[in-house]
Amino acid sequence: MTFDFLISNLLLGVGLAMDAFSVSVANGLHAPDMPRSKQFRIAGVFAFFQYLMPVLGWLGVRVIESAFSAFNRAVPWIALVLLCYIGGKMLLEGIRNDTAPEDNVPLTWSALILQGIATSIDALSAGFALAEYTFLQALLSGLIIAVVTLVLCLLGVRIGQKAGQYLTRWASVLGGLILIGIGIKIFVEGIF
Repeated sequence: MTFDFLISNLLLGVGLAMDAFSVSVANGLHAPDMPRSKQFRIAGVFAFFQYLMPVLGWLGVRVIESAFSAFNRAVPWIALVLLCYIGGKMLLEGIRNDTAPEDNVPLTWSALILQGIATSIDALSAGFALAEYTFLQALLSGLIIAVVTLVLCLLGVRIGQKAGQYLTRWASVLGGLILIGIGIKIFVEGIF
């Protein structure tokens, strides 16, 4: 592993992790008293998908490039639908209820997996750019991206928790708006 390889993959990891970081902030806003185990679960799911997607993209380029190219056009739409659905649900629950946001909508495994897929689906395209890597380099690149994502998402949850302690009821509304905003951002970047 060269220094250039490490730096370029660290920077790629930071770029790819920004959506997951933002969703982690929203999740932290949603549950200011979240236990540490759940914080690691959130960061771990995002890190897993940020690892998996570039490796799948690399495999796609190597094996079935045309099928992945066709799928690539659907990426912005998939991210928009998933994040708007999850964000809209959080937004509605925050508006409807006067109770603490963590009592409204628990972050279930299915919701977390949907968030992980929606925020990492652009990493699939990034895997196309790794086409010149060997298999081991692609795996190492995915691992570097996953570690960066894990660290940034843990930080994001903590930032969201701190802000959520002061925003109480409106934290769920803000978290929902953030998720919808990220979905729109991914959609606009993918279409244009």
